[in-house]
Amino acid sequence: MKNTMEYKGYVGSIEFSESDGVFFGKVQGIRSLISYEGTNASELIADFHGAVDDYLAICEEEGHEPKVAYKGSLNVRLGSALHKRAAIYAISQQQSLNSFIEEAVRDKLAEVNA
Repeated sequence: MKNTMEYKGYVGSIEFSESDGVFFGKVQGIRSLISYEGTNASELIADFHGAVDDYLAICEEEGHEPKVAYKGSLNVRLGSALHKRAAIYAISQQQSLNSFIEEAVRDKLAEVNA
């Protein structure tokens, strides 16, 4: 079972409150709080879709661009020792540190999805 769902490029979390008997979640990767809930999977999905659609409609009405999650750029804190090792390795392979990290993440995800 995965604990996320996707709609129109937005990723939403899936959680469950045993005490309330409700599934709930929020859109991940953006600063705006977009939350949703449902008493079953169908309701949760419908409320997630509705929440994203409402967010996009509000952005359009207010004339500003909706926030986009996972734009392809991020800051990573490695610690100085690991940063140095990664930089030295990348240089030895005649590649940038950025391309080395991108390759390492791609390779790890390929292992996970294999």
